[in-house]
Amino acid sequence: MASFIKKQFGSLRSRKSKWTDAGDCSMAAATSFHTSSKSYNLEAFFRMKRGRLTVTIDSQVVQMQQRTKKQKMDKPSSVMGQFQMQYGMLDWGNLPHHVVLHIFQYLPLVDRARASSVCRRWNEVFHIPELWRKFEFELNQPATSYLKSTHPDLIQQIIKKHANHLQYVSFKVDSCTESAEAACDILSQLVNCSIKTLGLISTAKPSFMNVSKSHFVSALTVVFINSKSLSSIKIDDTPVDDPSLKVLVANNSDTLKLLKMSSCPHVSPAGILCVADQCHGLRELALNYHLLSDELLLALSTEKHVRLEHLRIDVVSENPGQTQFHTIKKQSWDALIKHSPKVNIVMYFFLYEEEFDAFFREETPVTHLYFGRAVSKAMLGRIGMNCPRLVELVVCANGLQPLDDELIRIADRCKNLTAIGLGECEVTCSAFVEFVKMCGRRLTQLSIMEEVLIPDNKYNLEQIHYEVSKHLGRVWFPDMMPTW
Repeated sequence: MASFIKKQFGSLRSRKSKWTDAGDCSMAAATSFHTSSKSYNLEAFFRMKRGRLTVTIDSQVVQMQQRTKKQKMDKPSSVMGQFQMQYGMLDWGNLPHHVVLHIFQYLPLVDRARASSVCRRWNEVFHIPELWRKFEFELNQPATSYLKSTHPDLIQQIIKKHANHLQYVSFKVDSCTESAEAACDILSQLVNCSIKTLGLISTAKPSFMNVSKSHFVSALTVVFINSKSLSSIKIDDTPVDDPSLKVLVANNSDTLKLLKMSSCPHVSPAGILCVADQCHGLRELALNYHLLSDELLLALSTEKHVRLEHLRIDVVSENPGQTQFHTIKKQSWDALIKHSPKVNIVMYFFLYEEEFDAFFREETPVTHLYFGRAVSKAMLGRIGMNCPRLVELVVCANGLQPLDDELIRIADRCKNLTAIGLGECEVTCSAFVEFVKMCGRRLTQLSIMEEVLIPDNKYNLEQIHYEVSKHLGRVWFPDMMPTW
């Protein structure tokens, strides 16, 4: 045993390890206490300051530790160990292509490019077409944006080598006109592409509207002509116009399924009608209210047209009293619902109270309503009377008049209502409990600000928590801040 101690001590000294004072004392104690070969119950510990290595002076314990260590080496106890057993010693350069490809798909472009220079195998994965089917160009002015811009050299490399592989492409720009112009320059170079989805996204104010209209339309037309298989297009807040939409239809009428083009002032009702007349596979459409017409709804309701699934309508007014809103006939809405009975009709209102007169005078098959500005009691009353398909209602503001009667009417007439949100409004606690009681457990989302609820002689804020939870079948509390 003494020779074993000496051997271990010499080995550790050869590694130039520094012993603590406690470790030296332990070594001395181990030497003095070792008097016979039957000292297997005596243990002495050597502790290294670095790594806190413990050496146990007991032949049986040492042998047991060696056997245990061998078993651990023979049987992998982790996922990495199993991976090593399957593929041999771990070598990142020899990872299968599909594994590296999966990792690359989560990397930003710059990191992806740097990783491609690690080895030949990773560089091969960098040029696999599947990696470039979905790509987002981030374009901005670094000094004024939080976005991480795509490097220009990498953009040119992608266009040169992978333009024909791009299928799902989006451009994210900031508020600078230069970033939108850069997006147009890239669009004009995508001549050898087969893009299926195209999205133009402004992260701040719509910078595409500051680009020359001819420059934008010319670049967009290049994609419309060369792709010939576009199925999804998102071009909100852009200067797209009627002639460019005709080019879109002429080359992609058989494949177009989704078109989002809210806030496109250069498009007329005739331009969007051309799309509806010829793109019979269109399933989702988003546009401003001024483009909505009876003719458009009837065109979407013809037998040769597929059933519409989603229609989003933005109703916006920037200057109160200066915008005149037309009325859509009930017969036109009825034709659409007869043709597409499951369509979701979503309307976002950003109007002033005096501008709601044209809406909901007759039955309207809207399913989702969002009011971003104040809405009058009379308007909410009409919604309760004429929106039987309503599924979700969000009112950000109303005023200081309680909405008791209006909510009760909505609960009674809107049998499909499952979600409601109320912001700067007022509702008595009794009326709110009655509303929840009438809707019952079909209310899957109930977001009500605490200050909306007015205590009365029947319920206070503490009692309403229990009553509402009882009728919903789940624990409910009013919100401290809006959740929509």
